[in-house]
This record gives sequence, C-alpha cells and structure tokens, in this order.
Amino acid sequence: MRIVLVGPPGVGKGTQAIRLAEKLSVPHISTGDLFRANISRQTELGKLAKVCMDAGTLVPDELTIAMAKDRMRQQDAENGFLLDGFPRNVSQAEALDELLKTEAIKLDAVLDLEAPEEEVIKRIAGRRICRSRSAHVFHVSYRPSKKQGVCDVCGGELYQRDDDSEETVRKRLEVYHTETEPIIEYYKTRGLAVTISSLGPVDEVTRRALEALEREDDGT
Repeated sequence: MRIVLVGPPGVGKGTQAIRLAEKLSVPHISTGDLFRANISRQTELGKLAKVCMDAGTLVPDELTIAMAKDRMRQQDAENGFLLDGFPRNVSQAEALDELLKTEAIKLDAVLDLEAPEEEVIKRIAGRRICRSRSAHVFHVSYRPSKKQGVCDVCGGELYQRDDDSEETVRKRLEVYHTETEPIIEYYKTRGLAVTISSLGPVDEVTRRALEALEREDDGT
C-alpha cells in the first residue's frame, strides 16, 4: 500500500507511522527524521531545517519535495510506502501527484489522525528528552521520570526541546491549520482521505487505522 499519514503536531503520527509501516511491511518515510539527521551532522540542509523547525515554520517546499522524491525512488519503496510529514501543503500534494503519475503509481489512502487541540498541546509541551545519545523520551504527565529532570534509563539530563515549548507548539498548530489541513479536503474530493481519532491506547488507535485502511483498500 501507498499511504500518506496526516495530522497536527502531537497527534501521534510518529508512533502510528512506525507501527503501521511494520504491520503493512512497507518503509516508513519520515521527512522529520531526514531533517534531524542533517541537523545532527550540521550540514547546510540541516542548518536550514533547524531554523525553520525552531521557529515552528515549515521547511521550504523545494527542499522537502526533493528529499521525498529521492527516498520514494529507493528500492525498498517499490511496492509501497508510508509517508509521514509529506505532503504538508497543497503544493506538495500536487507535486506528489506529479511524481506518482511519472512513476505510473497511485496513492491507496490518506489517513487523517485527529485529536482536540488542547490535548496535542499538552502532549508536546510536557515532553522531556534525555540529552544522551539514546535520547530517551519522558512526559511530565503521561510518563514522568522517577526523579525530576533525570533520565530513569541512563541518569542523563532531561530537557524540553525549543520546538516543544507551548508558545512554539501553538505557532506550529497555526501553521498546520493554515498550510497542512487543506490537503485533507484536497484528498477527500478524490475519495482518498479517511479520518480517525488518535485518542485512547496506542494499540486501539493502530487497530482503528488498520480497519480504516482495509475499508479503503476494499473500496467500502
């Protein structure tokens, strides 16, 4: 299957993308991971991506599109893929359409994960990351460390990423509503978009997603 996963920051796209890709035996293509890899290596691409991500704005279309094209053309994506973080606006969706048309393939479904806005703010703003290379993740409400500010696994310092602050999260949500949300309607008009709730246990959300994808695949 060839799937696009859509949803606001904090809705759980990353978690569900990994689980769904494994269940469907397709590669998980995350533009966020590609950006972060470049940031860690301090490449010119990474520096540009970091400025945008820290400000809560989108990475330029031409950069995102080029990276996505290259990744989708790799051998492991020949029989399907799950896109997480691309397309992020209608222009990117149109560019994806052109790419898929060139390759004589098509999308099977666009899965839209939704959750109340205050819930996604709480999820992101409460996140704390270990500064060690392993970058263990905790949450002040949902998965607090035993000792405040200290990683339970390695004893490293826990910190809040700049782009996880509540102010930045709200900016990211504004960008999502303005730039990304319109692609849901874009795909709905083509009968590809299906919306599910991301609230509840992770396993339950995965089950809902798989059932929704199965219905789309059956054309029901």
